[in-house]
Amino acid sequence: MDDIKVLAVGGSRNIGYYASLRLLDLGATVTFLLRSPSVFNDDATIKRYVNSGKARLLKGNAHVREDVERAWTEAAKGDDNRPVDFLIFTVGGTGRFTLSKGFVISPPNLVTQALLNCLETLPTPTPKIITISSTGLTRASHKNLPLLLKPLYGYLLQVPHKDKCGAEEILAHCAGWPWEECDSPGPEILGANWKERVPDGGQLKSVVVIRPALLTDGECRADEASRNKQAYRDVAHFLVEGVIKDWDTWQGKRVSIAY
Repeated sequence: MDDIKVLAVGGSRNIGYYASLRLLDLGATVTFLLRSPSVFNDDATIKRYVNSGKARLLKGNAHVREDVERAWTEAAKGDDNRPVDFLIFTVGGTGRFTLSKGFVISPPNLVTQALLNCLETLPTPTPKIITISSTGLTRASHKNLPLLLKPLYGYLLQVPHKDKCGAEEILAHCAGWPWEECDSPGPEILGANWKERVPDGGQLKSVVVIRPALLTDGECRADEASRNKQAYRDVAHFLVEGVIKDWDTWQGKRVSIAY
């Protein structure tokens, strides 16, 4: 993978971070779009890759269209004039607990609007896209959740899940996947005329959506024995070792994963 170029949006922590580290270890060049590049000031591993030119830290906000455009340009740089190969989109907010709504994020459409900016500014040729979503978002998938998880998903995570529903609706439209109108989060999340900002319905084929279950920050069970629940590292392992390395198998799919 020493010749692939990756744009990581949301790669400062958790799944995006661990997936980026795996790709860097394999020789890829990864450009991070970061609101605060200082997040890596004490990260010796990232610093080593920055010094070698394999990791690029670009200050910017995925909610600013011009910043995302700059990120695409930066990620494509190199002597080979090759385009960006992958977008790894793992944006997610840090929730704040409230009694009335469970965990809330600010803004409530953080993920949806960041994804819209990424898709609105897609370069040509279009890179392969991997996004992280969640299980239990839609009404149908919520019914299939274990009984003990339904209050967690229906109350505590209702606000961030509504945002992720917006992102999934956008991808369903662009990829030509079915999407139930009852699962739409509405214009307060998607915004007005959002379809005019993204590729026409069914045009975007090189997309994979990963829907992990409950996550922890434990060790990767795929790498070594661990008693943790599914960890961020496990999803990162699947993203790189499974999806990227076997793209033809996973392209065009929405994949739910859990232990």
